[in-house]
Amino acid sequence: MTLPIITDFPIDRNILDPQDWTFPVPIIYGPGRLAEVGQRCLEMGVRLPLIVTDSGSKSLPFVARLQSFLTDAGCGSDVFAGISPNPREDEIASGRSVFSAGGHDAIIAIGGGSAMDGGKLICLTARNDNDIWDFEYSLPAPIIEPNQKFPKLITIPTTAGTGAETESTAMVTDVQKGMKFCVWHPDLKPALAVLDPELTIGLPKNLTAWTGADALTHAIEAYLVPDFNPLCDGLALEGLALVARWLPIAVREPENMQARGGMLVGSCLAGIAFLKGLGLVHSISHMIGAEYDTQHGLTNAIVLPVVLRFNLPGQSAKVLRMAQAMGLQTLSEKALIGHVEHILDEIKIPRALSEIGVPFECAQRIAEKAIQDSATETNPRRANVLEIRQLTEAAITYAR
Repeated sequence: MTLPIITDFPIDRNILDPQDWTFPVPIIYGPGRLAEVGQRCLEMGVRLPLIVTDSGSKSLPFVARLQSFLTDAGCGSDVFAGISPNPREDEIASGRSVFSAGGHDAIIAIGGGSAMDGGKLICLTARNDNDIWDFEYSLPAPIIEPNQKFPKLITIPTTAGTGAETESTAMVTDVQKGMKFCVWHPDLKPALAVLDPELTIGLPKNLTAWTGADALTHAIEAYLVPDFNPLCDGLALEGLALVARWLPIAVREPENMQARGGMLVGSCLAGIAFLKGLGLVHSISHMIGAEYDTQHGLTNAIVLPVVLRFNLPGQSAKVLRMAQAMGLQTLSEKALIGHVEHILDEIKIPRALSEIGVPFECAQRIAEKAIQDSATETNPRRANVLEIRQLTEAAITYAR
């Protein structure tokens, strides 16, 4: 087959601008690596970590196993499981109190994306007097004094989707405003990320699908961000290749360790890639999740085809690279969107937000909030409130 030659590559708008690129954190990968956490804590000087997880994971076996490994290494631990699927500021305040009262010296975040975010959010305020909103992404980062350094943070994902295990950012819901905000600090970096595919084996099919679709969205949106970042672009494409290959298999064959491993690595790569930024899928999904407490990956998955139809025109060079990464023979915008929709159908993603309880009349309100989201700024195509409302309406009624 003769591949098309693209001659109209767009000029990167800031290819000569100074850039600061950072690859994130130490990562250990492989089945059974959870057993090393206790020894790793000792090597870091950690003796009494607080384990942070989401409310649905406290009784799951991996928490008890983690505590057992810590005990075997001579470390103590306590568990804070007060994190909801969309972490709230009051939950973070409670976690901060538990950290301080227990005299803890580190945080181990284990679970899905909400647990990762919860652990990072507690770290941000654990040793200083700042309010969580002082760390909002759009504001100057607060100065952290030497005696207020963030606790060491170890992240252990048990789902393959969010890619949050390597990031300095976290999402938190402002309940009064009904909005999600991104918070961060450049000095908050996990000391270690543990990728153990054994931890994802027991994940139900629906959560495997929803979190995996989140990884798919991360890879695509990160690659489409127009900033010049070849490091992130390479990771986005490799992450996309892994997720496109292994996600349907992981859903179909939940005990397939190769599929689980491929998904965990693909998710991690896509998570690092969105250091570049994200796009309108996330802008819309963040605000829907804040109002209706929908599962984040599921919401992203439904919205994704709608935003792709909006974003991809004029992106022929990037469409070609993504289509190649996904193993497509027809390297076109239509084929790419069709294949994404095929994957979503295969893993049984609903075809409209209305199927998960999102009403049509919220579209204007969601659009007015979504345009303020930091991910809107890095979307490859500028959008106004009217256009975002139309995208939201399409996703609510019939996304694909």
